[in-house]
Amino acid sequence: MAFPSDIEIAQINEHENMKNIEEIAQSVGLDSSDIEPYGHYKAKISASGIKKATEQDNGKLILVTSINPTPAGEGKSTVAIGLADSLRAIGKKSILALREPSLGPVMGMKGGATGGGYAQVVPMEDINLHFTGDMHALTSATNTLAALIDNHLHQGNELKIDPRRIIWKRALDINDRALRNITIGLGGPANSIPREDHFDITVASELMAVLCLSQDIDDLKERISNILIAFTYDKKPIFVRDLHVEGAITMLLKDALKPNLVQTLENTPAIVHGGPFANIAHGCNSILATKLAMKLGDYTITEAGFGADLGGEKFMDIVTPKLDHAPNLIVVVATIRALKYNGGQKLADLQDENLNALNLGFKNLKRHVKNMRYYHIPVVVAINKFETDTDNEIKLLQSLCDELGVEVSVADIHHKGSKGGINLAKMVVRTADKESTYNRLYEDAQPTVEKIDTIASEVYGANNVEYSAKATRQLQSLKDNAWDDLPICIAKTQYSLSDDPKKLGSPRDFTLHVKEIVPKLGAGFIVVLTGNVLTMPGLPKKPAALNMDVDNDGRISGLF
Repeated sequence: MAFPSDIEIAQINEHENMKNIEEIAQSVGLDSSDIEPYGHYKAKISASGIKKATEQDNGKLILVTSINPTPAGEGKSTVAIGLADSLRAIGKKSILALREPSLGPVMGMKGGATGGGYAQVVPMEDINLHFTGDMHALTSATNTLAALIDNHLHQGNELKIDPRRIIWKRALDINDRALRNITIGLGGPANSIPREDHFDITVASELMAVLCLSQDIDDLKERISNILIAFTYDKKPIFVRDLHVEGAITMLLKDALKPNLVQTLENTPAIVHGGPFANIAHGCNSILATKLAMKLGDYTITEAGFGADLGGEKFMDIVTPKLDHAPNLIVVVATIRALKYNGGQKLADLQDENLNALNLGFKNLKRHVKNMRYYHIPVVVAINKFETDTDNEIKLLQSLCDELGVEVSVADIHHKGSKGGINLAKMVVRTADKESTYNRLYEDAQPTVEKIDTIASEVYGANNVEYSAKATRQLQSLKDNAWDDLPICIAKTQYSLSDDPKKLGSPRDFTLHVKEIVPKLGAGFIVVLTGNVLTMPGLPKKPAALNMDVDNDGRISGLF
């Protein structure tokens, strides 16, 4: 008998085991006045709930990251969710802080961000689709700002904005390659100024990063006012505050700023809020969600997107300083199939035993463990078990981890839920009690080139960084405008430590190619675009949307 699909498991358990969201809130010390329900099973946490939580002490923070994945994904969210459930199963008060899914991966190939098998956050259909409307609010706010910029041009352009130097892009929360480069304002004077424009996917927009890094409404408004949107004809910067619309844009995001409360299949509380991609943004859920979770639970499990070279590094160097609380432990998720892929085995053959490929691919895990240890935080490895993993492969991977001197545990969470992660949970509790002293990779005051070089060499293994002519001009602009004392957010492929998705394993002596540098002054970091990474992805030849349907009773099928 075939193992049921994620949505089949979720739908059965949603009917049988889900608790009313007020009961979930009560389990973490919040009452009905502290939440704003969206139906029976999801809610926003109100300002009063956030204020109440600040009176509590912080619990321990566990960061879940991973090795470089295969194109199919490796279940990092599944491990994070299962670990939280397993901690509850051994009597610990755990809580999740996770990112929200984007419709791009949901309708495309990768899938959503609600876990899988018997380790899921629910209601998975709602969370993976419209949820509480945060993505719509961010999309609307981004496009409202774009409309206000174009209206300013149309109404006389008092600020002397150069239409060729508008850097603010529109957004849509779906992969749509046709909107990457477009022309707007056609049709004569009544339809504004013709110009080139672009779309980002919503989760790569600056407003997404701003929302995730804001502490409250005032902070959100201040960050929005500082967003760089364009340059004048004489190359002077123009900010949102120059249009005097920061209040209006903040207003559109006032509800989206409130964290969302849901639960796992095993009723573990989960705060799901914010969803920046890690390959083109900073890849972590909101500061508010993580801080709130640390106040409401003894163990907060949070996840950084994609591999430790992307989300993991960005969590440690961009998010941690703003949290004022470093992780007590870093869990690096590895799968045998991803390590074999990194060792040269073809994607179509990953179900076949291949000890040689596993041994070769282990250098990818070794590199990520080394990188995370740089921060002077304890590191453990979780092997996310798949049905095709053989006993020989598991034994080999465990022995390789032993040789590396890193604790390791097999997690059979997808098939067994919390029961499959008991040993992992015990290892996490034991290791999270160890002393640690957070050590950052670089300091913001260092020159931008020096910070990029540090990430490229220390994390990726590059021996050279090559800048395009455009990037070189942008570096000078950072200096001229005194914008170079900000952390670095590198956008690159998730499939390799390099900027070339075909360079698997742990490549050395390669060049990192920087094609563009964009100051995100509202978010408070510099985005460095490398290789062929795109801020508006495209859909695959056979998108997951082809398998999705809904019947007359509203029952969804084909959603993973």
